[in-house]
Amino acid sequence: MAITLTPVALQRVQRFVAETGALGLRFGVTRTGCSGWGHVADLARDQRPGDTVFEQQGVRIFVDPDSLALVDGTEIDFGKQGLSETFLFRNPNATAECGCGESFTTEAGLA
Repeated sequence: MAITLTPVALQRVQRFVAETGALGLRFGVTRTGCSGWGHVADLARDQRPGDTVFEQQGVRIFVDPDSLALVDGTEIDFGKQGLSETFLFRNPNATAECGCGESFTTEAGLA
C-alpha cells in the first residue's frame, strides 16, 4: 500500500517544502487521547534509519517503522475543520475513533 495526498494536501505540502527546504513530510502516530493513537504530520528534516519513503509528484512522505502498520493506506487531505485549517486523515486501519476525532484505535495497535 502507500500513503497518499489529495491534490489540496499535495499542493500545501509542496508549498511548505519549498518555503522551508525540508525533505518532505514526516507522518506517523503517537500515543494520545482516549482511544490510544493520534496522527502526527510534520516537516521531515532528515531521513531516519528504518523510514519507509513514499513519493507522490516529487513530494516524499517519511514514515517510521513503528507507525507504518498503523497508517499504511492512509489518505491525507487538507481542509477546514471548525475554525481551523488542518490536515485530515482517512486511515483504513482505524477501527474506532474517540468522540472528538483526535485519536483512534486499530487492531494492530491493541498489543
